[in-house]
Amino acid sequence: MAELTFWTGTMDAGKSTLALQTNHNHAARGRVGRIFTSHDRAGEACISSRLGLTHPALEVTPDLDFWRFTVDTLTHGGRIDYLVCDEAQFYTPAQVEALAKIVDELQIDVFCFGILTDFRSRMFPGSARLVELADRTEVLQVEALCWCGKRATHNARTEDGVMVTEGEVIVVGDVEAEDSPPAEVAYEVLCRQHHRRGLTAARAKAVSLAPEPLPFG
Repeated sequence: MAELTFWTGTMDAGKSTLALQTNHNHAARGRVGRIFTSHDRAGEACISSRLGLTHPALEVTPDLDFWRFTVDTLTHGGRIDYLVCDEAQFYTPAQVEALAKIVDELQIDVFCFGILTDFRSRMFPGSARLVELADRTEVLQVEALCWCGKRATHNARTEDGVMVTEGEVIVVGDVEAEDSPPAEVAYEVLCRQHHRRGLTAARAKAVSLAPEPLPFG
């Protein structure tokens, strides 16, 4: 039986790597699939991994109808055994419902990959609908780490090195490399405690380098 599976984790947990590996494994067994993504860090119509892997993909825009795309492809003699859907947090709830319909009505496997919450710690509508509809929701076993060494559970957005909690939900950026100059817009994975405090790696380093306060006389 076909399944709708949702693989989730924080940024830097290897979701796109797993998406590409999933496609490779199925294609190696003679199955034919389609790869979708949305707002990938590498640009439009491309799925990329931080390990350096890339693959062409179909860009998911808000007006893409997954059901119509799939039915039209099959009607015109195309073959689809599975769909790989990366950055699924950016899909609309209606698109997620269409993916579930493809699984149920056409018996096509759908593998979705995405993060649960945005930089404000609020669930993306697409991710919320996936959790509600998926046959299985799997948390990636590769744990991203906060700068303190704890398991990272939250995605933080920084602007010029400072954590922000307001702004547009979708702003393309990447996880900032350690010891690199602050990017205009970047992301960092943090544990809940340090996300609550807004304590990024750069801020923690600055605080630790600050001189100790003078004792009161």
